[in-house]
Amino acid sequence: MKVAKDLVVQFHYTLFDGDQEVESSRGGEPMAYLHGHGNIIPGLEEAMLDREAGDHFRVTVPPEKAYGEYQEGLTQRVPVKHLQGAAKWQPGMVAVVNTERGQRQVRIAKVGRFMATVDLNHPFAGRELTFEVDVVKIREADAEELAHGHAHSDGGHEH
Repeated sequence: MKVAKDLVVQFHYTLFDGDQEVESSRGGEPMAYLHGHGNIIPGLEEAMLDREAGDHFRVTVPPEKAYGEYQEGLTQRVPVKHLQGAAKWQPGMVAVVNTERGQRQVRIAKVGRFMATVDLNHPFAGRELTFEVDVVKIREADAEELAHGHAHSDGGHEH
């Protein structure tokens, strides 16, 4: 079975920013996504098309097919108490904030006692990213996954 729209794909990846390894799923459970539903960055989803379980590949994704170009001036002031991820904040650190659309990563630009200025660009915006991927498993999506537009874990439904 080859990767195609409406199939659930499980894969391991290692993400590189230049030559530096940034994150990896290896050593844990593989990532799972529903192909063709925008659940992973476009450049990686395009590279997955027609792959088969057991395939190993490396792909470099330009910013416009990853997290977009970096946008100057995309900042917002938020209360420090809304920042999640550390007890004490310094410029350059990445925090998580809750929004109407769920959690979002932001980079601390400036921090005061009660308010912080955060950069709303994704931490990887404007960067060319390289993924090393191992396709582990491909399966048919069930009706609930198709209705929800994303893969569910083998153990059941999680949001």
